[in-house]
Amino acid sequence: MNAIDRRSFLATSAGAVLVAATPALAQGSEDAKLRAQLDRMFETLVDDSPEFATMLGMDKGPRAGLKSKLDDASTAAKQRRLERSRGWVRDLRAIDRTKLSPASKVDLDVVLYQQERTVANGDKYRFGNVGGNFSPYVVSQRTGAYQDIPDFMDSQHRVETAADAEAWLSRLSAFAVQMDQDLARQREDMAMGVVPPDFACDLAIGQMKALRDQPAARTIMVTSLGKKAAEAKLGGDWAARAEKIVTAEVFPALDRQLAGMQAARARAKPDTGAWALPDGGAYYADAVKASTTTNYTPDQVHQMGLDQVAEISARIDTILKGQGMSQGTVAERLIALNNDPKQRYPNTDEGRAQVIADLNRQVEDIYRQLPSAFATLPKAPVEVRRVPAFIQDGASNGYYQPAALDGSRPAAFYINLKDTADWPRYNLPTLTYHETSPGHHLQIALSQESTGMPMLRRAGFGFSAFSEGWGLYAEQLADEMGAYRSDPLGQAGYLQSLLFRAARLVVDTGIHHKRWTREQATQYMVDTIGNTRSRSQREVERYFTSPGQACSYKVGHTMWVKVREDARAKLGRKFDLKAFHDATLLSGSMPLTVLERHVQDWVADQA
Repeated sequence: MNAIDRRSFLATSAGAVLVAATPALAQGSEDAKLRAQLDRMFETLVDDSPEFATMLGMDKGPRAGLKSKLDDASTAAKQRRLERSRGWVRDLRAIDRTKLSPASKVDLDVVLYQQERTVANGDKYRFGNVGGNFSPYVVSQRTGAYQDIPDFMDSQHRVETAADAEAWLSRLSAFAVQMDQDLARQREDMAMGVVPPDFACDLAIGQMKALRDQPAARTIMVTSLGKKAAEAKLGGDWAARAEKIVTAEVFPALDRQLAGMQAARARAKPDTGAWALPDGGAYYADAVKASTTTNYTPDQVHQMGLDQVAEISARIDTILKGQGMSQGTVAERLIALNNDPKQRYPNTDEGRAQVIADLNRQVEDIYRQLPSAFATLPKAPVEVRRVPAFIQDGASNGYYQPAALDGSRPAAFYINLKDTADWPRYNLPTLTYHETSPGHHLQIALSQESTGMPMLRRAGFGFSAFSEGWGLYAEQLADEMGAYRSDPLGQAGYLQSLLFRAARLVVDTGIHHKRWTREQATQYMVDTIGNTRSRSQREVERYFTSPGQACSYKVGHTMWVKVREDARAKLGRKFDLKAFHDATLLSGSMPLTVLERHVQDWVADQA
């Protein structure tokens, strides 16, 4: 995120509304000093990242110029951001924590934790990105402007005026520049010995060719603008102008990107995990700490996974036997269930449309049940959409996109429907609960809408172990709320989801710490979970290029259950589930170590 110039956050419509809702702080107090510092950091981050501004719906008014730009992805910008974080650490350490209110102590602890680790990891590892979850490869099947920007522009860039359409065209030119910045960083990293495994190169090359090997006029970058301009009833041939830029600037940059990835492929080896990176053992240990926000070692996480796989498998075994399914291993019986025609959607456009319709109906159904466990519900709506076909080969099986802060765009859950066989009916409800409510959407939207937190935390910071752990906790909560009371196979699907995440602990550490091959990791997933081979392999390929991130889910879930049950045990009859959810969710995303301390403080106040 690049610093452009310092404009007032309050001047934007979204900023004015949100800051006006924030409680006033006593002038000159330590709380006010901290809030001022965090607000300055937020303003800088928005000004520094045109893409972040668009995602938040803040690329308007005095910040309208950001809509014509993309982020600076150069090595120089990366180093500048590291130095900026170093300065922020100094500023935050100057705050007297002993003089802060309880809420402000959480704000300080969360932001200082993130900035200190950004600096420590940025100094230690000069390749890839380490500003949260570790991503060692600038360009892979899951990273790089070549696949991020077309999707970003299609899903995030609103076109309502001629100026918006002109901004789109400017961003197309900036897209070519960003790909060249990626290429320069990729070459620098390769000189350090950072090369993705061969299959990751092959997948990236395939996706690049899929974008390149079509007429410019048919690319999403052209057709999306044409469609949006037509819907806005704008005069002018915007699609033709976009086509010229794609032909003259984007495609040549993409050709250079392809050549760069083919050069990487020539040096790539099969099945190389984090252990093959410079100082790979230490890198992966730090990646696990970064993703889980704990001090667990890879060996501890691997053993946690093995233990939980055994425990969850036994629970599924009991349910399946109760349904008359007693022959074969748990995975074999789940595979048989997956292949039951009654569980299959047709692998057609009509079948995919039915999946989306069914999921959106499930979103509505669960929302009506939420008041039994939550005192505060989000205002922002959420809808289920399909992962765009042009990125589905490298995309994860699903992901959540928050709503724009100004309400101009709803939240969305994207599901990868390349093959509908990956999604048997019995485990779709759990997917819905994880990604929408009471999962990611409820948690993230409540954080965004909270009036008690600074904007930096409401919109700018997140921790995978907190949010993904909450997603799994939400699945458990749906079960506790009775979602599967008359649906034992649905409950098996819920437990299969937990089993999947427990197996991830084993597989991620297996790949990067114990040097498992892609085939070995995929076979473990198939043998343990009963998912299709294609779905299992796509997941495994993701883990190879995102070391540690897959560990955040089940470690986070384990901590969420622990802090809730510890609070219940200490408070006894005074424990109130709705109050617990308000106390944790309205305080925003935080490292698990901070969450544990925060809940302990809340329990002390309730006792």
